[in-house]
Amino acid sequence: MREQRTAFIVMAAIFALAPLVVYPVFMMKVMCFALFACAFNLLIGFGGLLSFGHAMFLGTAGYVTAHAAKEWGWSPELAILLGTGGAFLLGVVTGLLAIRRQGIYFAMITLALAQMIYFFYLQAPFTHGEDGIQAVPRGTLFGFIDLSNISVMYYTVLVIFLGGFLVIYRVIHSPFGQVLKAIRENEPRAISLGYDTVRYKFMAFVLSATLAGLAGATKALVFQLASLTDVHWTMSGEVVLMTLLGGLGTIFGPVVGALVIISMENYLSQLGAWVTVAQGVIFVICVLTFRRGVMGELAQLVRKPL
Repeated sequence: MREQRTAFIVMAAIFALAPLVVYPVFMMKVMCFALFACAFNLLIGFGGLLSFGHAMFLGTAGYVTAHAAKEWGWSPELAILLGTGGAFLLGVVTGLLAIRRQGIYFAMITLALAQMIYFFYLQAPFTHGEDGIQAVPRGTLFGFIDLSNISVMYYTVLVIFLGGFLVIYRVIHSPFGQVLKAIRENEPRAISLGYDTVRYKFMAFVLSATLAGLAGATKALVFQLASLTDVHWTMSGEVVLMTLLGGLGTIFGPVVGALVIISMENYLSQLGAWVTVAQGVIFVICVLTFRRGVMGELAQLVRKPL
């Protein structure tokens, strides 16, 4: 526990000081996707549920936030809350439809639902189709914090990321989180102990969807854009890659995975479509040599006696 607290302080310090040496917008993108990956890891790493449609929560929150901020003139905090609430409602509806299925059936249902959401946003008038919602105003937070200032925007995103991360950390170490781990390891035994496993998995699914929505709502304000990219099935695949690369079922692994993947996309962009090939190669190498992910392997090495 002490090691985890130390790691959290180090992570927070790195992100707080990063704008001194790294482009702030790049780091804001990393934090948004790190929160998205942490939310996904809560579902698969601790609940044992593989969702291939998690991008629908990221994209839905982005669209709702962007529309509220641009068309309705809502303040950024209210727009983010509305976007996160939209992801929560979508999580409730899709969770009721999918949560009673297990394994590949659950994964395929979430993928099918996500594709339905994608084509809905492609046709819906308020999303502007393939053009997306552009030039989203960042506005003034709480009436006096000007988010048009890049430094102010950066530390606002940092607070949101750390807040979401702490919520996930608290859930994992709560009795609820321990039951989730029991369900992941042996669901029939958890049922025999009297736990309503369907209800626990549903709550984990909705919580994961809500936090993914928070990441999507924040991302829409950072880039002042909501587009179809965030609801496409490839985004769901990308968050799976981030989680597995960093370390499935670890606390800090998704953050590391998001940093690696976003760095590759940013610094290898001149390769064009070959970036995807590079990601695939890294994924294969990770599966073959780092089966627990980067943070999982590091934790294993620390536990071993010298």
